[in-house]
Amino acid sequence: MSVPTRYLGIDPGLNRTGYALLERSSLGPVLREGGLIRSTRGRSLAERVHEIASGLREVLEEFQPHVLAIEQVFSLVRNPKSALLMAHARGAILSMAVEHGIPVVHYTPTQVKRLLTGSGKAGKEQIQRAIKTELGLDRLLEPHDVADAFAVALCHYYSSRIAA
Repeated sequence: MSVPTRYLGIDPGLNRTGYALLERSSLGPVLREGGLIRSTRGRSLAERVHEIASGLREVLEEFQPHVLAIEQVFSLVRNPKSALLMAHARGAILSMAVEHGIPVVHYTPTQVKRLLTGSGKAGKEQIQRAIKTELGLDRLLEPHDVADAFAVALCHYYSSRIAA
């Protein structure tokens, strides 16, 4: 019996990083785990990045995903500081993936939205409804950081299936 492929989706953020673990099964994608890695407001940037790295290390060691799918940083014209802070979180995440020998794939928000809903301009609620339907859930996933992480994991699940 072969080991199912486990996909870890990540929605990076300096305050809250969402993570979601999907597993490939003969019936399609199966939700295994989802949660948040939080950093402590008021701490230095270095300490907060370290908290994200440490939290992700625990997730990687517990669930041992085969691949990590992460949302790319996009430039926010109105608030470039947010993009920079997200980039710091992504750095911690990428470092942990390399440390654990886990391949990383990157998706833009538009790619994720288009694959899950057919529209690259879909809103968060539309994405959440698509996830709910696809995974056969009885309610929408919350908070949005976890839902976004599941969206990235589902995006890679289907992208890798198409490539195969």
